[in-house]
Amino acid sequence: MRTTSGDGAHQYTYTHRKPQFGLHAIAFCVYAVPRLPLVEGLTKSPIPAGSVLLVEFDAASAWFNASLTIAAGWLNDGGAVTYNDWTQSPDELRGKLSRLGLQVDSLEKVGRLLIWDAHTAALGQKSKERMAPDSLRIADLSLFIKDVMRGPPDPSLLHISDNASTLARFNDDKSWTELLLTRFYPFIKLGKMTSLSAFARGLHSEWVYRKLEAEADGIIDFKLDEAADPPMNLIRIRSLRDVGFDGRWHPLKINENFEVTVEK
Repeated sequence: MRTTSGDGAHQYTYTHRKPQFGLHAIAFCVYAVPRLPLVEGLTKSPIPAGSVLLVEFDAASAWFNASLTIAAGWLNDGGAVTYNDWTQSPDELRGKLSRLGLQVDSLEKVGRLLIWDAHTAALGQKSKERMAPDSLRIADLSLFIKDVMRGPPDPSLLHISDNASTLARFNDDKSWTELLLTRFYPFIKLGKMTSLSAFARGLHSEWVYRKLEAEADGIIDFKLDEAADPPMNLIRIRSLRDVGFDGRWHPLKINENFEVTVEK
């Protein structure tokens, strides 16, 4: 049963044996599932567990800093995060999360933060990380995914994929799109997690965007408005199933530590 406490956290009770993605075993607990930073500030009610949210972003937008802000906020409110890192070395990612005030080493040790290193494979190198595919070819990646996609439902878990467009460098459109639609999306829904999967705008065919959008529970846009003086970073919720929302564009503020906040 899902309820909302006075501080906006959503409460769940689950019996656990072995949570997904190698997170530490929990015998029995009450999860406090945080509000989704940036996004749920623009909704009229909580986003349901098991939601697959599609992010489409301009390359020059604030999405990458926003993804780190979302991860940090979720972790600070007691949730767990798996961060699929396509864009930078894991150590760079850890440094940026630390800049936002997280105790990254401690979070990784207790299993509340898990970094999937896809970036190293994209460079054709062998990763030293605990969770990393050796190849981004679909035939290899599907085997890797099969090994890690198991465990009981875990609504406290947020999955962020910062730039899954990287898959298109190594695979044809139908192969990588079908992998997401038939393996990843169902896994998120059955696992009662929340997912933010990001794709760069303007890189893929219209068919790719329409296939992914049709199966997603919501679409969130990040863009840089260069017509404004000075240029302005913006966010909007384009669509959400079964959740009321403010669909207008909202300006984003990037703070000194690169935390991103919505200016209403």
